[in-house]
Amino acid sequence: MSSKQAPPPLPEPLRVPVTDSHTHLDMQDGTVEESLRKAASVGVTTVVQVGCDLKGSRWAAETAAAYENVHAAVALHPNEAPRIVHGDADGWSRQGAREGGGDTALDDALAEIDRLAGLSQVRAVGETGLDYFRTGPEGVAAQERSFRAHIEIAKRHGKALVIHDREAHADVLRILAEEGAPERTVFHCYSGDAEMAEVCAAAGYYMSFAGNVTFKNAQPLRDALTIAPLELVLIETDAPFLTPAPYRGRPNAPYLIPVTLRAMAEVRGIGEDAMAEAIAGHTARAFGY
Repeated sequence: MSSKQAPPPLPEPLRVPVTDSHTHLDMQDGTVEESLRKAASVGVTTVVQVGCDLKGSRWAAETAAAYENVHAAVALHPNEAPRIVHGDADGWSRQGAREGGGDTALDDALAEIDRLAGLSQVRAVGETGLDYFRTGPEGVAAQERSFRAHIEIAKRHGKALVIHDREAHADVLRILAEEGAPERTVFHCYSGDAEMAEVCAAAGYYMSFAGNVTFKNAQPLRDALTIAPLELVLIETDAPFLTPAPYRGRPNAPYLIPVTLRAMAEVRGIGEDAMAEAIAGHTARAFGY
């Protein structure tokens, strides 16, 4: 295994336990047990497992039911909605597209997300939102319809809403305002600048920072972190993606949360323990556990 493929070493453990508020264990190497054990050994004692399609959302719900320290979020990722409408998602969605048209297939998929969102171990609806980076203009209508439906599902079930916002800041904020955001709304892998952080703070939206806050070219993210109210700041890995520096490009996993947390504490000018205590409490409040 090359050094680029090798998992980064275990960081020094945190003294105050925290939660990885957004991870994809189903996309990582090793078993769930191994991932959770490794994370707990460095003070990351809870994770939020996030589904991106029907299969992943069902797996998230099943995994959260099986492990006390795993909570689930279920959704159709913004890039999944156009695939379902156009009939090029995986088998279940393709069948729906053939039999009833793309809109019917999307409705059926959303109905399954609605069912899953009612389960007690499912703490959030997401990741949902808009992605203008991977999906072109032809997919915007499907993304927006799906996003609005997820907002309604989250509110009806009293669950948190987890936002995926990629190169779509203005439209995401507009739709949240039009629909009325759920009481607990989390911008996963916050990607806006300080100005947007002020808008999110005024609305009471949580901002969850990932390993990319450590990247050299990420000064706008650090500026946003500097001004975001600490009571609205969360932390995540988005593993296996966005591995923090100095391990960028290598596999990410929940056990690397301490690397990002220490960098965030430095940006805020507060101690590591104070940062961890704040994040732990606010994550529990955001996801209602």
